[in-house]
Amino acid sequence: MYKIFGILLLSFSFTSALIVPFINLLYKFRFRQKRVITKNATGQRKLHSWKVGTPIGGGILIIISVLLFSTLFYSVTSYTVNWTTITLLLTLILFGFLGLYDDLRKFFRFGKKHIRVLPPFVKFGIQILTASIIAYFLYQKMGLSTLHLPILEPIWNIGPIDLGWVYIPMAAFIIVSSSNAFNITDGLDGLSTGLLMIALSAFWYLASFSPFSGDIMVFIAVLMGALIPYLYFNIYPARLWLGDTGSLAFGALLAVIALMSEQTLILPFIGGMFVVEICSSFLQIISLKFRNGKKIFKLAPLHHHFEAMGWEETKVTMRFWLIGVIFAWIGIFIASFSFS
Repeated sequence: MYKIFGILLLSFSFTSALIVPFINLLYKFRFRQKRVITKNATGQRKLHSWKVGTPIGGGILIIISVLLFSTLFYSVTSYTVNWTTITLLLTLILFGFLGLYDDLRKFFRFGKKHIRVLPPFVKFGIQILTASIIAYFLYQKMGLSTLHLPILEPIWNIGPIDLGWVYIPMAAFIIVSSSNAFNITDGLDGLSTGLLMIALSAFWYLASFSPFSGDIMVFIAVLMGALIPYLYFNIYPARLWLGDTGSLAFGALLAVIALMSEQTLILPFIGGMFVVEICSSFLQIISLKFRNGKKIFKLAPLHHHFEAMGWEETKVTMRFWLIGVIFAWIGIFIASFSFS
């Protein structure tokens, strides 16, 4: 275990050395949001107009840092690259590129005139295709095809269920859902990254019981080491945001780690706040559409609802982090039945 913590510290030091020059570079080239978008997905005004101008390249930095550190790490150590590592890095790269393209269209507006972001159906289709490729690797290259049933399996001997090829669409759905849930949650300074680190810490423990434990735990250590210095600059008042590059990639990555750890049904518990956030947005949209514009929340997703009630941004973030810890404990508790 001391080796894993050593990897985390090395990754932390590596990213820490890069982050300040990188932030200065983003400010120099003005890679930031240039104007306020006055409507969100639920047809309501967005908060935080004063944050316009904050750089959005945090996700780019973390992905580059993880890729560079991983290349150096596997080059100078006895650890070998296998399909577990390849699939994790592929998830980071593919969803990172999808988010980067969306960021570039949004903030630099290249492509068709007046279209700043990918149309939702196009973006969703590309996400499904990308997630299906990753799911294929999980199924074909890593041999994953079973769905474990927490509590039911160890106590009543129900399961696991061998899904066969159905595992691919199921895994793709989970990856896309997690990616978008994280993206929606990334709306307050420090919120999504703090919740991600809580979830990764839980899966760090659960992964130790997985057949792929070593590779998953090493990767989580590298990722968390890169996230810590980013979070330092992302907490209120943020000097750096993830952008879609990071939010789409890290949400997908969290799902892939859960799938590899064979804790698929534990993911909604450990990532409970991400589930709450995306459900609040979905319910708001449904309510506006089918209840003649009536709202369930003052604003959606849920963190904006509490802000609209008068809560300070830092208060919302801290409360959500605390609830995230509770969700993680619940997830570990449920999963622990399978280890007894």
